Amino acid sequence: MPPLLRACRPRQWPKNSLVFAAPLFAFRFEPSIWLRAGAALVAFCLISSAIYLLNDCLDVAADRAHPSKRYRPIAAGLVSVPAALTAAILLAMASLILASSISPALAGVVLLYGFIQVGYCLQLKRMPLLDLFCIASGFLLRAIGGVVAGGFGFSPWFLLTVGLLALFLAIEKRKAELRVAQDLGVITRKVLERYSLPLLLRLESLVATSAFMSYSLWAAGPALNGASTTWMLLSVPFALVGIFRYQLLSDPEEAERRRLLTPERTSEKPEEILLGDRGIQFTLLAWLVSVVVVGFSHRADLLPEVGVQL
Repeated sequence: MPPLLRACRPRQWPKNSLVFAAPLFAFRFEPSIWLRAGAALVAFCLISSAIYLLNDCLDVAADRAHPSKRYRPIAAGLVSVPAALTAAILLAMASLILASSISPALAGVVLLYGFIQVGYCLQLKRMPLLDLFCIASGFLLRAIGGVVAGGFGFSPWFLLTVGLLALFLAIEKRKAELRVAQDLGVITRKVLERYSLPLLLRLESLVATSAFMSYSLWAAGPALNGASTTWMLLSVPFALVGIFRYQLLSDPEEAERRRLLTPERTSEKPEEILLGDRGIQFTLLAWLVSVVVVGFSHRADLLPEVGVQL
């Protein structure tokens, strides 16, 4: 792969598929909605790559001291900083033009994403707690982008779940980075000086519990302004197993055992776990199948209505 394209981190692009969450879980399958969501996907791929290029230009010195980040194209000298910055500007402009052609609201979401991420690159990534919320906001705005691109309403419980799960992954990422820094005896990210493993473990517990509860409230059905049917509660066990599995993989002792076997897959890189761990893959597939089966069965009136008494 050409160095400039590698610097755009195409392996991160699957994160942008969150734009399809809104039409999928609202069970809106009109081609026009999915075409607009697809355009939103491309817009987020472009703007996120622009941010990655900017971030790597700003962090080039720190990346060269990192055991794995030093191989990034900009840190390795394969792509010059001026070339990367020029590409970042062009990608950001293309993203905003594409988003504007779909919806002004989508352009606003993409622009807000860009502002937050630029602030993260310049300063917020050095500020404890705020750095976590900046990372999580990127995922939440992707999901919101799918909502505004489709032009329909959506359950606030599901959006809250997306935000909390993203915050959970951000905490896991910092926890893994802190372990790596402690093993190397070198702090490669300044904000890590303000974190400790006990603190991150407490935050992890709080956010994981909150994410599971908000997802359960969504799955409880329309009585709680959630999913279209209470039968969606059948998917709750898979969500819980997925959270448990990820916590197992990020446990310090388990992470050390797995590091010896697959050093490229750590919770410092959530996408590597999601794409490479069979347990996570099976859980995600089972969860997705349960959601799709329940959703289509409900639309076809194959499931009896189940009331929820408050």
